[in-house]
Amino acid sequence: MTASGFSEGRRLQLARGVLLQCIMGGYPAARFYGSDDGDLVLNAEPNQIHRLPWSEPPRALAICDADELDGSSSGLSTRALLKRVLARYAEHGWQPVVATELEFFVFAANPDPQQPFQPPVGLDGRREDGGSAFSVSSGNGLRPFFTEVYRCMEALGLPRDTFMHEMGVSQFEINLLHGDALQLADQTFLFKHLLKEVGFKHGLSVVCMAKPLAHTPGSSMHIHQSVVEQGTGRNIFSNELGEATPAFYHFIGGQQAALADFTLLFAPHVNSYQRLCHPYASPNNACWSADNRAAGLRIPASAPVARRVENRLPGADANPYLALAASLAAGLHGLERELQPSTPIQGEFEVPEELALPCTMHAAIERLKRSELAIELFGAEFIEGYIASKTLELTSFYDEITPWERRVLAAQA
Repeated sequence: MTASGFSEGRRLQLARGVLLQCIMGGYPAARFYGSDDGDLVLNAEPNQIHRLPWSEPPRALAICDADELDGSSSGLSTRALLKRVLARYAEHGWQPVVATELEFFVFAANPDPQQPFQPPVGLDGRREDGGSAFSVSSGNGLRPFFTEVYRCMEALGLPRDTFMHEMGVSQFEINLLHGDALQLADQTFLFKHLLKEVGFKHGLSVVCMAKPLAHTPGSSMHIHQSVVEQGTGRNIFSNELGEATPAFYHFIGGQQAALADFTLLFAPHVNSYQRLCHPYASPNNACWSADNRAAGLRIPASAPVARRVENRLPGADANPYLALAASLAAGLHGLERELQPSTPIQGEFEVPEELALPCTMHAAIERLKRSELAIELFGAEFIEGYIASKTLELTSFYDEITPWERRVLAAQA
């Protein structure tokens, strides 16, 4: 839209079916988004209108709510789903406080998808080789790229907490500062868009796939969650003595009760399960533990005021609005039903069957299909439409034969 049209308040509309468009293009049957495929109205969030600092000529981006023509929120909008979950917290006088940790890879340009990704050539003329986790010098070859990333983050008002080289080759992580859940979802979305755009300027491919390289750790989007009282800001997970409250355990119980049903909401693509099937630091379980990275629900070491639950299931490929909505809805389910969690685990452990999660996309689709809880929390319109889109994506994946099948099976089968 032109700047003048936007500033004049000209209405921008969008076909409802676009909210269920598949990742490779195409749509499920029209009955999933209204057989007429009528329009939605895009209403810009006043605090999320940004001039894009990397763009020449100048452009702006506005994060919008997708609303029905009568002004109500669309049931297919993931941002609306998150707002609905937050409104339910507000009915109790609570407000979630969250932070996201986004991992990503920075690769050389990859014009041929038949070829594996490669690290970029650094300022020293070489490609990174080997692990450089937490190295103070590992990012030197990418300093021009990261310098612009930081500059653009500041221009967009994206406060970063910490930045580090992660375990994979040319893999990095930036933690966004904790705060309001809707704001963090907007910031995570903007940050992922920023990474891609700045990468293009520098001839780089920034990849937020869950598992872009074999034999290498995948990329997560861990979600840190606590709940505070509105007005006072008191963390309801800790009492006056600094001890964990019943609410803390109820929140964990709700997460455990819902994670298996909601796996497809946290792991939305075929590649997501490459990460979960190799679960080093990417646990595919609903166990909980104090400071154990093998548990799907980790309780980081912290002061009582910062007591929180880290959901380690979502991948970097997850929709931040949907992942936050699903995780917070699960916790609220536990708070409202006063659910009790399992016994915490420590050290090496075997995952109990009842706490194991789907480890293929097909299994996750089938689990979500059977979930009455998902329908209750997110509505049949969204869940049925989402399943229809994801089923088409899985079918498209199975329409191709992989090099592994030709290399290994052709000689033996």
